[in-house]
Amino acid sequence: MDNQKTHYVVATGIIVKDGKYLIAKRASFEKAFPNRWTVPGGKLESKEFTQRPHDAGTQWYNVIEDLVEREIKEETDLEVKNIGYVTSLAYMRSDGIPTIIISLCADYKTGEIKLCNALTEYAWVTLEEARNYDLIEGIYEELAILDHYRRTGKQTKWEPHLSAR
Repeated sequence: MDNQKTHYVVATGIIVKDGKYLIAKRASFEKAFPNRWTVPGGKLESKEFTQRPHDAGTQWYNVIEDLVEREIKEETDLEVKNIGYVTSLAYMRSDGIPTIIISLCADYKTGEIKLCNALTEYAWVTLEEARNYDLIEGIYEELAILDHYRRTGKQTKWEPHLSAR
């Protein structure tokens, strides 16, 4: 296989409940961003869609939406609804694997938070309160994109220091 085409696809989900956003702290043993605050999410594995029937022709639909629902359930024990798009990004992992991340948002549906062992703490925060946490770079701006959309109904692109708006 051509290494130039090997990559991970990750989906993250900003959960909204009562006007606040769920953030969680990664465990100290995590290879990427230990002890930093983030939002739930995880990598797509081909078995997640190849082991189910095709939706149309040779295609599977809602793969990313299903991924973020599953990751949120696994990491927080919450169920969500109304999944929407926030932004996307790419980065190179320390092991050299390119990673595409699709940041989504979702409304809280049901459940009580029970964190998986990869997460140690959680908080429901406003955009302003999020400033007080050691968030992974870019997460605050993702929250700001969603907050802007919820206030104005207008989608915006990620920008550094988006909070100045």
